[in-house]
Amino acid sequence: MNALLSVVVAVVGLLVLIGLALFLYTWRTTRKIEAALPPTGRFIDVPGAQLHVVERGTGPAILLVHGLSGQLGNFDYGMIEPLARDFRVVAIDRPAAGYSTRAPGTPADLPAQADTLAALIDKLGLDKPLVVGHSLGGAIALTLASRHPERVGGLALIAPLTHPPEHISPVFEAMTIPSAWKRKLLAWTLLIPMSIRNREQVMDIVFGPDRAPDDFPMRGGGLLAMRPSHFLGASEDLIGAASSLPAVVPHYGTLRMPIHVLYGREDRILDYKLNGEAFAAKVPGARLTLVSGGHMLPVTAIDTSVDFVRNAALQLHEPVSA
Repeated sequence: MNALLSVVVAVVGLLVLIGLALFLYTWRTTRKIEAALPPTGRFIDVPGAQLHVVERGTGPAILLVHGLSGQLGNFDYGMIEPLARDFRVVAIDRPAAGYSTRAPGTPADLPAQADTLAALIDKLGLDKPLVVGHSLGGAIALTLASRHPERVGGLALIAPLTHPPEHISPVFEAMTIPSAWKRKLLAWTLLIPMSIRNREQVMDIVFGPDRAPDDFPMRGGGLLAMRPSHFLGASEDLIGAASSLPAVVPHYGTLRMPIHVLYGREDRILDYKLNGEAFAAKVPGARLTLVSGGHMLPVTAIDTSVDFVRNAALQLHEPVSA
């Protein structure tokens, strides 16, 4: 019995040491990532969140809303600079993504995130901006347009999530772990080693069939997604979207603002037929553009994405003929 107890104690002690080593590795790596990729914008307080915001250019407003596990660097990789030549471009880290924070107890569902955007629009004095939503950002933009139509001039959606998916991509499966404490344990121990080990496989799904740029981890801010806080925030986003998206879908037919949709036919994250074609069929006047490419068009098809957004914005401000 004493020998068995000794073995148990030794095993438990070893597990604790391994866990502590993984925690310290995660903490040090997170600090290095944040030192290499510091905030580039300013911070704005809105109810339930402190938002990291980058604003460039002057003219009609464009609000850029990134997708699940992303941050504003996904747009800053190549889209913000050319758009800022003609427009006032505002890009945000959504609550609990990038360098934005979400107040404890604040919901992460679609209505809550839409209300956060509405508060930001008011605070910045944006006059009915064109709201650009990528992936999950598309679902949030649609919810914003449904709940606060008076604040939105139009929508330009890039590879948007518009309908509940039939299955969750394997890239995001760990975010769906029901237990919050298990997700936190994973985030602070195994997340970074797993991310490093599975990087090629994950990038192939997220970007494929397009190639992930070699400089995306730095220039596109991809490394920020490895931090525990970012993973946990994205997990809350995913769970919140799953519970609230079904209630948003019935409102699509009531939207009366200009809506443009851009989708890659080879998208490996979302089905363009369900989230693009089926969506456009429900929305009066919605314009769907299909191109060759995957899910990360703001990074892999910069010129196409910039032209798509610019044309949608210009159409909002075309003079009305007599």
